[in-house]
Order: sequence, then C-alpha cells, then structure tokens
Amino acid sequence: MTGSKITIADLRAVPHFSADVADRVWRAWWKPKGVQLQHIAELVGESLGGGPMPAAFVAHRGPTFMGTASVIASDMEERPQFTPWVAAVWVDPPFRRRGIGGTIVGHAARAAFAAGSDTIYLCAVPAKRSFYQRLGWSLHEQDVGDHRLDVFTLKAI
Repeated sequence: MTGSKITIADLRAVPHFSADVADRVWRAWWKPKGVQLQHIAELVGESLGGGPMPAAFVAHRGPTFMGTASVIASDMEERPQFTPWVAAVWVDPPFRRRGIGGTIVGHAARAAFAAGSDTIYLCAVPAKRSFYQRLGWSLHEQDVGDHRLDVFTLKAI
C-alpha cells in the first residue's frame, strides 16, 4: 500500500492490529473500571474467528492504526433483547474530524446487515448524538443505564 489511502479492513485480514484495537478499547472504556487489558485482548481475539460476529474493523494507512469499530451480539446489559450492536467505535485523536469515524461505523453496519440483520443498535454518550444522527442512525432511547446512554437504531434499506 502506498500513498495516503486509508483502508478499512476486517481485523481477520490485519490481525497484527489486534493489540492496537484492544489497547484503544481498553483505555477508552475498561481501564477506568479496573478491567485488565488481557481480558479485552481476549475479547478482541474472538473477532478473529470464522463467523460474522463478533467482528472488528480497523481503519489504517499502511502500518498506521487510525481507528476501529466492532459488531458484537450485545453491548448493553440493560437491553439484552437488542442484537447486533456496532460497538467500540474509536478513532485516534490525530485522525478525528476527517470522516474516518463515519466511514468505519458505516463499514461495521454494512457487515451486520450482510450477516442477515435488518435492525442494528449502537449506544453512545449524549454528546455524540448529532454525530450518529448525521450518519443516519435514529435515536431509539435516552438515559439508559447508569451511564445514561443514548441507544440508536439503523434499519437495513
């Protein structure tokens, strides 16, 4: 790969980025809760299996990790009936505001639809509401759980 082209790849095709995915997800959401990095690394490792879910996707430019998003069965204990979820959306700070987040979320959503889902879910802090709505996600619920998250849906077209 040459030039400045950004690639969105299934983690199965670029498994050397597994440690980067685990590190970013862990630092963003799990380290503050006392969860060990090894546990998150094991969960990310499940995305290397053969099924459509879980799956992780990586935005990168050659060897440079830029961001990630996953498709998982469940992302909220409060809503176990909802499945699947686009989750663990992360873009490294130097690469934000360049469309990478929207691109990788769209890629993960298409993967979930391709696996047969007609509705997919995503949760986020309210500050991210306008971002996801601009991407076409519909606000489904507000103030869910202890973290008072928004829950969004996206329907297959």
